[in-house]
Amino acid sequence: MSFAVKVTGHVKSVVDEELPVLTGSLIASGITAGDATLWGPAAEEEASRRLGWVQAVSVSRPLVAEITALRDELVAQGVTRVVLAGMGGSSLAPEVIAQTAGVPLVILDSTAPGQVLAAIDGDAESGGLAQTVLVVSSKSGSTVETDSARRAFEAAYRDVGIDPAGRIVVVTDPGSPLETSAREAGYRVFTADPNVGGRYSALTAFGLVPTGLAGVDIDALLDEADATLLEVAIDSPENPALVMAAAIAGGGALRRDKLGLVTDGTHIIGLPDWIEQLVAESTGKNGTGILPVVLLPVSPELEDVPDDLRIVRLVDDAEQFHLFERHHDEVLVSGSLGAQFIVWEYATAIAGRLLGIDPFDQPDVESAKVAARGLLDARPEPAPPAFARDGVEVRVSDPALAAGGTLASVLDALWARIPADGYVNIQAYVNRLEVPQLAGLRELVAADAGRPTTFGWGPRFLHSTGQYHKGGPATGVFLQIVERTDVDLEIPGRPFTFGQLIQAQAAGDAGVLADGHGRPVVTLTLTDPQVDVLSLFEAAQ
Repeated sequence: MSFAVKVTGHVKSVVDEELPVLTGSLIASGITAGDATLWGPAAEEEASRRLGWVQAVSVSRPLVAEITALRDELVAQGVTRVVLAGMGGSSLAPEVIAQTAGVPLVILDSTAPGQVLAAIDGDAESGGLAQTVLVVSSKSGSTVETDSARRAFEAAYRDVGIDPAGRIVVVTDPGSPLETSAREAGYRVFTADPNVGGRYSALTAFGLVPTGLAGVDIDALLDEADATLLEVAIDSPENPALVMAAAIAGGGALRRDKLGLVTDGTHIIGLPDWIEQLVAESTGKNGTGILPVVLLPVSPELEDVPDDLRIVRLVDDAEQFHLFERHHDEVLVSGSLGAQFIVWEYATAIAGRLLGIDPFDQPDVESAKVAARGLLDARPEPAPPAFARDGVEVRVSDPALAAGGTLASVLDALWARIPADGYVNIQAYVNRLEVPQLAGLRELVAADAGRPTTFGWGPRFLHSTGQYHKGGPATGVFLQIVERTDVDLEIPGRPFTFGQLIQAQAAGDAGVLADGHGRPVVTLTLTDPQVDVLSLFEAAQ
């Protein structure tokens, strides 16, 4: 069996109650048959254009030879370093595929100027621009982050006398503006099935082109997925996708609306980050949803599990399930990466039906983009900080949050705004190559706030969990970390720089959260690159 799931305790009773309803509704076979009516009349039009992922394995098979041939051609030219410019599912799926295969792939899903420069320049180990091919992935063809990255790479290639036409590969939907411009420029273009949403695109050209060019055995990945297709298509209580959907979205009014994702010894690297964007963006709307929380095996949330947090533990082998029997009331999951993609996609779509929402739209994602564009056009001066201490400027959505005048008091005031069923979200709009330790804030904040805490690198999370923050339950409080840096980079053909873009994205999202949705937001601006943020937070605790 390519995928196995075991449920215990309370979650088993929930699953046992939901499975007869799910099997009786024929939803598994309905999804496989492309039935767009499964989510109700309001969702039918969207669903009719978003079920192509069910056939992704067969549709993608012909791509394998084409991608392999292009890789051989590039390697023969000494081009062995692959950079992927993509956002949301277009970058998160390739990231987990490459990491799990142990294959180097540079992911550029940031507008932080230092990170863009690092992607362009490369390093001694992986090679520099002369050895680099850029894959530009964008369904719409107009995603500002990927368009900006493409422009920067084009200029960089020309500066060193390299024709971009031989070094840029485009993955997009047929008929998009990017397809048109890319073909005119002579770039190699792969078009993906337009009936697949970005977060369901792991096994389409969006997942396969960058990873195949980087050297992943994508044929084997499709084999893994193929091996589980029959299991998820059958309306049976043994269907792992039905079990997973019941476990994460079942229970009715007593449902646990937060999903703790723990990797415990699995060979798959980074899968929770992909699951996070799939589940959060698919379900977080109409005031409901499932909030994924990516955890470590030693995270505070596991020491005393909140009543509203369902734990899913990802392990390497079903034969290891007995080793985790001490963890009562959990969902234990094992399986190949290809199988995980298939089961989670089915389970998330089925969860949408249980929640009564359309799992294929993202109605609140555009608001942050609109706000950022408005700020780029108007270029207002940033609001003065409430106060500044030790190289950190503090700005707040409500002056009362800053009344104490210290970082510790601001954090305490923010935690005090968390509802009993709430959560904390940390957003880091920084060059994460320079300060990867910022991710460690999640553990400190979770312990200090005493509630489930999520962490996202900005602006990448805007294309995934950003939907849940605005469209899901109004129970979140938000902590932004932004940086002031002398490093910047022009975006050719645009009236703004990467530095201005990422600042507008952070400020725009904060404004939408605070002004548009009434969410409490604290923004910490790091003005001194030597500031040790973890030390600041430890002191604040």
